[in-house]
Amino acid sequence: MSLDSLLLAHGQASRARGQRPVFGLNGPVGAGKTTLSQQLQQRFAHAGLRLAVASIDDAYLPLEPRRRAMAGNPFGVLRVPPGSHDPQALTTPIQAWRQAESARLQLPRFDKALQGGQGDRTTPWIGDADALLVEGWMLGCRPLAADPLQRLLQDPGGLLQGLNAEQRRWLVQCNAALAAYAPLWSQLDQLIVLWPISWHWPRRWRFQAEARQRRRGGAALEPQALDALVRSSLLSLPPELYQRPLLQQAAWVRLLDGRRRVVWEGVGGANLPDALQTGAVQASSPSSSATG
Repeated sequence: MSLDSLLLAHGQASRARGQRPVFGLNGPVGAGKTTLSQQLQQRFAHAGLRLAVASIDDAYLPLEPRRRAMAGNPFGVLRVPPGSHDPQALTTPIQAWRQAESARLQLPRFDKALQGGQGDRTTPWIGDADALLVEGWMLGCRPLAADPLQRLLQDPGGLLQGLNAEQRRWLVQCNAALAAYAPLWSQLDQLIVLWPISWHWPRRWRFQAEARQRRRGGAALEPQALDALVRSSLLSLPPELYQRPLLQQAAWVRLLDGRRRVVWEGVGGANLPDALQTGAVQASSPSSSATG
């Protein structure tokens, strides 16, 4: 079985039952989520199914509320971390679409080029859809319980050893902010996870993507601003704490090498290879790879 066939079978079975499935795609920045989403759209279209795609980025708050939500973050960013979104902006239209007779779906859209590069909401997307894919770096991530998190924060070593005091305080805020995303996550029928062999690579991937954007003449961030966005994703929710648990729940997992090539893929949970079960595939902590 392939990822395409798994999702397509689910989509066809859902349509036969008069239902509309929602798939989630979790992967770090630069991992190829947009490319994979487009490929899946084409595969669904060839089978006569209309797959709409949304990003967690489309649910960003308008600029001024986002400024207030991100005030005091140690990275100086106005988007990316938990709390910079309005998850209900996606949850509400998804619920309405799933319950309606009509296949018409309206999704929010966000343009990162607006407001001097800080981004803002733009014209919504409206169209008919048989299925929906929602993608983003934090899709499905859930808050840690207070006691385990406090033990991690008080441990000078361990998984958070690369985070300074300010970043640890911010982690507490981001952990609490995740609760607001639970209604959106509850809409996901199946979750796909893209996992890099090394968490050094998302930073390189994102810089490569920005370089391609610049060569095409598109708007591109300065290296310092881009680095801050990447670090905010890796340190606001350290992958070993927030993304790794998703591997056990995932309907499908892809393990990526430094060139984003798939070196292993299959069903999550007990079917994962030993390296993904134990964490041995992770060459370094997210904190060291984000700051190095």
